[in-house]
Amino acid sequence: MLPQTHYDYENRQMCPEPVEHSRAEVRRAQILAAAVDCFRQHGFHGASISQISKAAGMSPGHIYHYFENKEAIISAIVASDLERFLILTAEIRSACNVREAMLARVAEGIDQCLDPLTAGLKLEIVAEASRNPHVAEIVRSADQVCRESLMLTMRDMRHAAGHDDDDTTLAAMVEVFVAMFEGLQIRTIRNQDIDRSIVIPLFQNALRNLLDHTP
Repeated sequence: MLPQTHYDYENRQMCPEPVEHSRAEVRRAQILAAAVDCFRQHGFHGASISQISKAAGMSPGHIYHYFENKEAIISAIVASDLERFLILTAEIRSACNVREAMLARVAEGIDQCLDPLTAGLKLEIVAEASRNPHVAEIVRSADQVCRESLMLTMRDMRHAAGHDDDDTTLAAMVEVFVAMFEGLQIRTIRNQDIDRSIVIPLFQNALRNLLDHTP
């Protein structure tokens, strides 16, 4: 089991958490789980603090004790997703064969992208970012950290294969890589009958072509 960690935005690094969760951490997790359900069902604007507090089984005052507003809740959700992604890319970079380790995790990534509930929540947050500057900053900041970690992972993999890429090339490859996965989130909302058994090998082949790209 991996140790509990959190992401330090100021220093841009993972930091260890105490082994035992405090009551405050448990409460925060309880609120976030309730908020996720409410955002999925009602959307960001449709979900009220009152609804979230009811789903969490606590008073609105308790919600505000841990989160200033709904934007702060979104920030915590995004930070949690970012933390999981950074752990994933760190695991891939630590593998003996980074390329094969990345390809091996494709199926897991596709399953997450094709889960309608997960996809719906992520698209709801992106939609809010399109009209809310504060949420946009939260999303863009996390996206930058994701891209930096993915660039580092791709650089290691490509270097092992004899490629010497500049930052511009790597950045473009990362954008295509991310667009492939994020596109699946939109597709699963529009078409919930996507056959994973067919999509996964095709997706892996497309990813191999991207990872083997020669400028």
